[in-house]
Amino acid sequence: MSASKIRVLVAKPGLDGHDRGAKVVARALRDAGFEVIYTGLHQTPDMIAAAAVQEDVDCVGLSVMSGAHNTLFPAVLDALRARDGHDILLFGGGIIPEDDIARLKEAGVSEVFTPGAPLSDIVDWLHANVEPRSL
Repeated sequence: MSASKIRVLVAKPGLDGHDRGAKVVARALRDAGFEVIYTGLHQTPDMIAAAAVQEDVDCVGLSVMSGAHNTLFPAVLDALRARDGHDILLFGGGIIPEDDIARLKEAGVSEVFTPGAPLSDIVDWLHANVEPRSL
């Protein structure tokens, strides 16, 4: 019997149309052996949470380049909790000031990666912090 793979939903919330980083991260995670679902652009927090629960993912990675991170990250957390997805880890990245990173972590975001973070750091962090759900 093979070990379960970590399932990751990568999402672009809000009106932000800059998805290159999200696609690069999604591909790197796939290449590292994760199961990856990419939701595409212009997702609402409710759409992201619904997809995460429906796909039975272990974690959600958000990419936010629009400056709306202080609104979107907590909104996704709230939407996950409303769908009994409290055990789904939330991480993300984008153009996020250091002061805001601390605030997001206090709100429940597990980790934030800023531009230039090596893809290997994201892969290593997920391996160290996420357990795949048992089948």
